[in-house]
Amino acid sequence: MSIIFIFVDGVGLGQNDENNPFATAATPFLSSLLQGRKMTLQAAGRDYAEATLLALDAGLSMDGLPQSATGQTALFTGINAAQLLGYHLKGFPNKLLRHILAEHGIFLQLRRSSLRGSFANAYRPEFFAELNKGLNGYYSCSTLITYYGGLTFRSLEDLGRGEAVYMDITNAVLRRLGFNMPPITPQEAGRRLVKIAAQHDLTLFEHFITDIAGHNQNRSFAAETVTTLDAFLGAAVRDLENGDLLLMTSDHGNLEDLTTKDHTRNPVPALIVGKERGRLVELLSKKDSITAVTPALLELLSY
Repeated sequence: MSIIFIFVDGVGLGQNDENNPFATAATPFLSSLLQGRKMTLQAAGRDYAEATLLALDAGLSMDGLPQSATGQTALFTGINAAQLLGYHLKGFPNKLLRHILAEHGIFLQLRRSSLRGSFANAYRPEFFAELNKGLNGYYSCSTLITYYGGLTFRSLEDLGRGEAVYMDITNAVLRRLGFNMPPITPQEAGRRLVKIAAQHDLTLFEHFITDIAGHNQNRSFAAETVTTLDAFLGAAVRDLENGDLLLMTSDHGNLEDLTTKDHTRNPVPALIVGKERGRLVELLSKKDSITAVTPALLELLSY
């Protein structure tokens, strides 16, 4: 079994109304997958013909708005980082969270079980220059679990060979930054991700334009972001092999409510696609929290 784990930053399950781009934007793939429904709170808690959509709590049993550092640490380790820290932490992980990621990151746990993990995202050259000095600055949870898991980081050279995907899916950000990278369609990026995943037990891809679009509150940007994600997911799912699974989930809400530039306390989606998804659905449903994700994936792969 090969599992594709797509982490979309800042995507909650919102209401089916005009303030939710997942309700208003063109999402032909998701609407088809959910049998005519949009990916909203009203569609969650259902098993569809080819997918299951669950609602996972991202509040971590703490007051206040969920944040990225604690949410992603919880998501990628299974440990309630906000409770250990005593509050929700924005941005990048601090010393305590880095310690949790170093000891319990999903890639390290996979390695301990003799399973193969991979991070599909490509990094720019300046990252590798800093990497040679050690990871002493501010780095995302995904970067840290990749580093502590002993994995190789993918470069723009890998991206050029079709062996990586950039965080924005289409390479548009790289091109705006002046890198000579060809644009690719969301569909091609989705197919690339499946090819990468075929060589590993679990492959993670991180897409954080969603969180940026939520903070921006620009409705056209939000719609474009959702439509791109929809096309990307559609191509990835169409290329899944029998027995393979795809899970898409998030660390907190944001993009699903354009009335605020802040995060939300909405539950986040766990969209699970694949013929053999029943066991993963069962494991996630036992806890209904983002802390259930890493333990569930590890148990499923170790079964």
